[in-house]
Amino acid sequence: MRGLNLTASAVLARAMGCAGILLFLASCQSTTMEQGVPAEQEAPISGATNEPAPGYANMQAGSEEDFVLNVGRRTFFAQGSAALDSVAKTTLDSQIAWLTKNPNWLVKLQGFADDGGSESSQVALSQKRADAVMAYLAAGGVAQSRMWAKGYGKDREVRDCPDKACKVQNRRVVTNLRNERDTP
Repeated sequence: MRGLNLTASAVLARAMGCAGILLFLASCQSTTMEQGVPAEQEAPISGATNEPAPGYANMQAGSEEDFVLNVGRRTFFAQGSAALDSVAKTTLDSQIAWLTKNPNWLVKLQGFADDGGSESSQVALSQKRADAVMAYLAAGGVAQSRMWAKGYGKDREVRDCPDKACKVQNRRVVTNLRNERDTP
């Protein structure tokens, strides 16, 4: 009797699994194909990778959204360093090109650190990072009068975690666009 229950349970489990697969496959079927509409004329699928990001559907060239999505505003650093590596310079070169085309924007550079040590040493390192980004942007032609930099140390962490791969997200300078100068 016990063996029969296991077999019945196995049969029931398989039947439920098959029913689930059939339901899944049925939900994937396109209703437009059933109506005889060619696949190339189907309506776009919501969530496709080439659709605008939510909130950015009406993005205009030269807007803050354009800068964030198409240029990138974060520059990352190695632990304990304010030196710009090749990846950072590539990001900053893109920022220089965009800022040159859009001279109406002011730039606040916010430096951050998550490198251990005292709070004052982290603030100092984050300021050096922000200053390094500002110097690179200025050398690339962005007017120094459009920019200001501030180091925040460990304040405003992206993630609070002990993992090395996670901590690197906190070792950054964020390039923020402004319409008017605020406190550094």
